[in-house]
Amino acid sequence: MEKKPWPRPTEAELEILQVLWARGASTVREVNEVLNANREVGYTTTLKLMQIMVEKGLAARDTSTRTHVYTAAVTEQDTQRQLLDKFVDTTFRGAAMKMVMQALGNHQASESELDEIKALIEQLESGQQSGGSGTEA
Repeated sequence: MEKKPWPRPTEAELEILQVLWARGASTVREVNEVLNANREVGYTTTLKLMQIMVEKGLAARDTSTRTHVYTAAVTEQDTQRQLLDKFVDTTFRGAAMKMVMQALGNHQASESELDEIKALIEQLESGQQSGGSGTEA
């Protein structure tokens, strides 16, 4: 069975997905109101984007009531993972270490962020030592 290609969201679609992930099931009007808090976006623009997202498999639409309700059809974690993998491949030629070093070099990590990074490294090391894949993060 052929694996269906992952539907990569555009920046505008990603904004809508973030609203759907945060709010859950929402109407076009509700999503449009959230988007308009940051910048003006026309209702018909939001509607068209959400219709395209349904066609691409990024969102699902419930048409059982007069007002259509949309939900995210992809998870936030899977989307982040896919976008990050693509970013690392194209920007850092697949070298995650280069990306991490660049990020840490350009950003002053807080004590709590460094503690989380250390905990993640320990988790990955223990997972790899026990035969795990080390891809839990």
